[in-house]
Amino acid sequence: MRSRTLLALILAVLAFSYTSAQEGDDESPDGPEAFNGQPMTAERLGELILSIDDKATLEGSSWFFNVLDLEVIMVYDIGADRMRILIPIEKTDELEDGELLRLLQANFDSALDARYAIARGLVWGTYIHPLSTLTDEEFLVGLGQTANVVLTFGDSYSSGMFMFNSGDSAEIEQRKLIEELKKHKT
Repeated sequence: MRSRTLLALILAVLAFSYTSAQEGDDESPDGPEAFNGQPMTAERLGELILSIDDKATLEGSSWFFNVLDLEVIMVYDIGADRMRILIPIEKTDELEDGELLRLLQANFDSALDARYAIARGLVWGTYIHPLSTLTDEEFLVGLGQTANVVLTFGDSYSSGMFMFNSGDSAEIEQRKLIEELKKHKT
């Protein structure tokens, strides 16, 4: 689990690095000048997704692709000006006692822009954003955060970014560390 979490964190860093490098390259057609304040397009989303997984498929307004062996669905609706990244986690009837509460706590302080959601009998990692104002960086970071909430499900329930300190997650993580250290008592 830790190596998958590390890979997801690397994805988020790469997304940030990609956009930072593009910002310094005024000649690049894919840099911020290409966005030029224009709304995100279905075509641009497709380019971003295919740069991540060249085997990605488009069905209507839904892209299906893989990140870190996770099956990702990205749905967009131009008319509603929305896009949504979805990654299935597990069946809701397999949730352990207290996990639903933990998901809601994480949505408050450690999932950040990504979220845990429940629909159609499944727990999902999600990221939702208005389509027209979505930038390349927001898409890539949102994807990284969503992959992280999936990979850290059952552990830290974190997007891999910062933690909002007024929630419950920091204390829960501190208690888990103390309990883990107590196991090593000789």
